[in-house]
Amino acid sequence: MRQEQLRILLEDMTLKEKIGQLIQLSGDFFKANDISYGPREKLGVSQEMVDYTGSILNVAGAKATKEVQEHQMKVQPHHIPVMFMSDVVYGYKTIYPIPLGMGATWNPQLVKLAFEAAADEASAGGIQVAYAPMLDTVHDARWGRVLESPGEDPQLNSIYAKAMVEGFQDKLAEGKGVVSCIKHFAGYGGVEAGKEYNSVDMSISNLFQNYLPAYKEAIEAGAKMVMTSLTSLNGVPSTADQWLLNDLLRKTWGFNGIIISDYASIYELIKHGFAQDSSDAANKAINASVDIDMKSPCYANNLSKLVTDGKLDEKKIDEATWRILCLKNDLGLFEDPYRGASETREKECLLSTNKRKLARKIAATSLVLLQNKNEVLPLHKNTKIALIGPYGASHDLLGMWAVHGEAKDSVSIEEGLRQYFSNVKVEKGTDINRDRKIFEEMGFFTEKQIKDIISPEAIEKENNRKALSLAQDADVVILAMGENTLEAGEAGAKTNLSLPDNQVQLINQISKLGKQTVLLIISGRPLALHNVIDKVDAVLECWFPGTEGGNAIADVLSGNINPSGRITMSFPYTAAQEPIYYDHLSTGRPLHGSQHVGRFVSKYLDAPATPLYPFGFGLSYGHIDYEELTLDKNELTRQGQIRAEITLNNTSDWDRYEVVQLYIRDQVATIVQPVKRLISFKKVLVKSHNSCKVDFIIKPEQLAFYDNYGRQILESGKFTLFIGSNSRDCLAQSFTLLD
Repeated sequence: MRQEQLRILLEDMTLKEKIGQLIQLSGDFFKANDISYGPREKLGVSQEMVDYTGSILNVAGAKATKEVQEHQMKVQPHHIPVMFMSDVVYGYKTIYPIPLGMGATWNPQLVKLAFEAAADEASAGGIQVAYAPMLDTVHDARWGRVLESPGEDPQLNSIYAKAMVEGFQDKLAEGKGVVSCIKHFAGYGGVEAGKEYNSVDMSISNLFQNYLPAYKEAIEAGAKMVMTSLTSLNGVPSTADQWLLNDLLRKTWGFNGIIISDYASIYELIKHGFAQDSSDAANKAINASVDIDMKSPCYANNLSKLVTDGKLDEKKIDEATWRILCLKNDLGLFEDPYRGASETREKECLLSTNKRKLARKIAATSLVLLQNKNEVLPLHKNTKIALIGPYGASHDLLGMWAVHGEAKDSVSIEEGLRQYFSNVKVEKGTDINRDRKIFEEMGFFTEKQIKDIISPEAIEKENNRKALSLAQDADVVILAMGENTLEAGEAGAKTNLSLPDNQVQLINQISKLGKQTVLLIISGRPLALHNVIDKVDAVLECWFPGTEGGNAIADVLSGNINPSGRITMSFPYTAAQEPIYYDHLSTGRPLHGSQHVGRFVSKYLDAPATPLYPFGFGLSYGHIDYEELTLDKNELTRQGQIRAEITLNNTSDWDRYEVVQLYIRDQVATIVQPVKRLISFKKVLVKSHNSCKVDFIIKPEQLAFYDNYGRQILESGKFTLFIGSNSRDCLAQSFTLLD
């Protein structure tokens, strides 16, 4: 539709019709299947506003979306099509590793392919907008939603932001892409105490330097929609923050797309104590430039009266409606309201051979080898294996936010191993968790379901006995342990990051047998593993690996693929260290290098101050030495550049990928800077018994930082440059930035 026609349409719409475009409801309002997670309440929205609704949440599938679209266009006075939006966080039907796992690949191009493939499937199912990627920087593993983030580093997250948005949107014109709705704007990952929906309070320099870069990169990559955070930021709920949404996002960054609230977050302005009632909440949100009210009655029941009472300029509603109509027009919905939805396409592209192959590759690349004592891994083909643990034969490897995926389509660890090893025997051993309170607090399980999950004492005892007997007769014991799917994800905040006690007890018992033991961790977050790593030989972090998880794990355990994953979120020694992250500030009394000794430095009395595994850490089969870090000059001008070079020497029989990481430290600045800050990396293949040189170009703009007014500044002075295999183990050189 031409812009002139679109303007005529807007001018001909009644006020209620326009308000309808600003409302998003879920499938249960339209007699369609609805797979929404989250609170469910009767909203008290009139049938008229349901008929006028502009977008629909979490209805998917070509047949279902076509039926709903056909009905809605009949009852909408101007026959305006609805948009279908859904959570496609890390896959649609073919599920890829959770984003924290995708982050561990250090391979943005591979991640882009995953999002492109997810968009292909989702669009075939009638979805036009995906609520992803989540670009919140995450420092606290107690927060369940770290599952959805690429990790703790703003530079790396920015690189992934671009890849993910482009993956979703590159094929929009072909009808095989989806609109990327980035979330949660802004700073949701900084919730206090790692508690879900909690407050966020931080300095402006911290916000601009560590939390905003990935969002900004996504906007520059063309993201067409932004979702607000459920939290308050520095005392103002993000959903009504005029500075954040109007001044920064729209005016400073030039974003002219759609801003959508998170689930019921406009109504929740009342609960924050920021709005008096639903009318006040609606007024504050629309004036902050929030275009769509997701699953709350505030816009539907209050905007019209606000206009007629003279409390709201109808122009605000016109602006929001215009942005929504423009996106529908850009998607071609006025010409083809069923855009992309096709049962034929679904049969061809959902869980296709090529998509499964890609999922397997990404999952294998995401796995992180954390420990490999005495080179227990890879396993020999004729090894007699005892596969023990609740995840051994389980297909439930998808994670909480794979809302359209189905466990029945996934490959279990047992199935994957049997492709490589002829002698694999399996015992569950113990339940995933035997703490009733955990399952009760989740709110998803009935009493009967909890009883099905937690075995009676006699059965649990017998399962453990069988597991120990099987382990006694094996060459190698593989322990498939971890979190329950619903322990990680939204509303999955936890204070205990260790494996459940029943799993630890079984690990302790098996360790006494003296067998070679490999621990597989299935989780949506870094766990505190200090109490088990000395009981096992090898540890492989598998995340929730997705549809092809079992095959990917077997690819690595067998040595068919050399693991190359590196963690993008620090693993704590204990949960009490959280939040813990590599790019922290120094203090006046640092742990190392202080003028004070003993007690009076920044440390704990009962645990290390450092993480168990630092950001960027991961092992591969074989060994590489980092040697001869050199700079081509030790002074950098404002118009110049420095070239850094390091030699990698592979002394092993294994070809392996190495993630070479470049960090800097600004020694003296007017805003104290991190002890290390990632500014670049390269993932390179180093052949066995070979060496190679890896170089980086450092430019002045990479050394800039943000002050407490949100201004980016560059100060002269001395810098330390670090290159290494992770944020801890680096070689260092210094240089000076001149005026």
